[in-house]
Amino acid sequence: MTPTKYWGEIKDPVYGYVYITEAERRIIDSFPFQRLRRIRQLAGAEYVYPGANHTRFEHSIGVMYLAGLLTSNPQLSEILSKDDMQIIRISALLHDVGHGPFSHIFEHLLVKFLNKTHEDMTAWIIQSSELKDIINDVGFDPKVIGKLAVGDLRKPGRNFMDQIIQSAVDVDKLDFVVRDTYHTGAEYGYVDIFRLIRTMDVLDDDLAVDFGSLSALESFILARIESFKSIYFHRVGRAVQIMLATAMEEAKDDLGLLDFNSPEDYLALDDYTLWTMLKNCEKSREIVRRLERRRLIKCAYDPPPFYIRDKIVSSIFNVEGVRAEMREQIAKEAGIDPSLVIIDVPTLPSVPYHNSVMMEPMEIPVFFKDRDGRKTLRRLSEISSIFDVLRGFMNILRVYTEEKYINRVRDASEKLFGELPSSMKISY
Repeated sequence: MTPTKYWGEIKDPVYGYVYITEAERRIIDSFPFQRLRRIRQLAGAEYVYPGANHTRFEHSIGVMYLAGLLTSNPQLSEILSKDDMQIIRISALLHDVGHGPFSHIFEHLLVKFLNKTHEDMTAWIIQSSELKDIINDVGFDPKVIGKLAVGDLRKPGRNFMDQIIQSAVDVDKLDFVVRDTYHTGAEYGYVDIFRLIRTMDVLDDDLAVDFGSLSALESFILARIESFKSIYFHRVGRAVQIMLATAMEEAKDDLGLLDFNSPEDYLALDDYTLWTMLKNCEKSREIVRRLERRRLIKCAYDPPPFYIRDKIVSSIFNVEGVRAEMREQIAKEAGIDPSLVIIDVPTLPSVPYHNSVMMEPMEIPVFFKDRDGRKTLRRLSEISSIFDVLRGFMNILRVYTEEKYINRVRDASEKLFGELPSSMKISY
């Protein structure tokens, strides 16, 4: 059997027909990958955008498709073999196979109690589950696929292979920006991801963007930031995520959510099985009952996002002790129990970039090409005023509580953090 032999196609709502090889078909039909049908891409967002019920399954196929387009563009196809291209496509296909139920919500448990991420679980599952045998059988190395799937292959002279899957402008982010805006309907302008993909090149072993695609790159950056504000960090979606995370934490010991000893134990958990487990557990049953009736915690304080360039200043809000002290002060001022006050700080770098060895963090390599074909590298912040303004850290600070305490908590929060503009004093 030739692993790269064409097998068939999958009809994708975003890209149309996605053609797959026999090797890819075997991986797609495996249990670890089919499980992704039962893990939603944007858990919690469906309470805001009814169409946001797509899953990690179709996202992963989309990421594989874009990886195929990128590796076959005129620049990269000259330096990659057919086996390299297939390895990159398979790694892209499996990049999310380690996600837990409700995606990043379960990751909260992994990070807090096991000091692991979904990337750690991805590498483990690829190298230890039935995927290992399938990958071996189609002629590739599970260890190579496992590392590349999380952008950690670090092959000498091949930094760009990792960056295709994990960087500031990787195929994962390119897919979720267009796919998530498609399914939510919250589209913020047109992003020509195909222009970016076709013009990307490799300079000194690193992936870089052609200056001729600057407008497409700027559109992508802006769309990503708007998506974070309006989709991923929407105050109602975050309320659902906070409640689910709380339910998981309360029930984790009774349900043994972190007691998996094999990939099969972990893979048995998906959105369906965990929801049922939480619903039947005494410690989490009430939260699930409230979610089923859309009785959510309410956002009492929600100032506009603010941008800070200094990571140290930005990270202060993510220190548990700092948040606990703020929670105590707000609760005392509002005259309620501190457990009824939740401070949410979903901080992130607005344009994170950390894989390129030739640029400092927060930069994206861009190159100019002269008439002789020589390429000159520049920092994106040097040539894009838009990027230079937005390359700091986007900070969102919100305070949630129960609906009956919303006015008291809003007043207490404004006293601590500052009063909201009158235009923002709306009913949440």
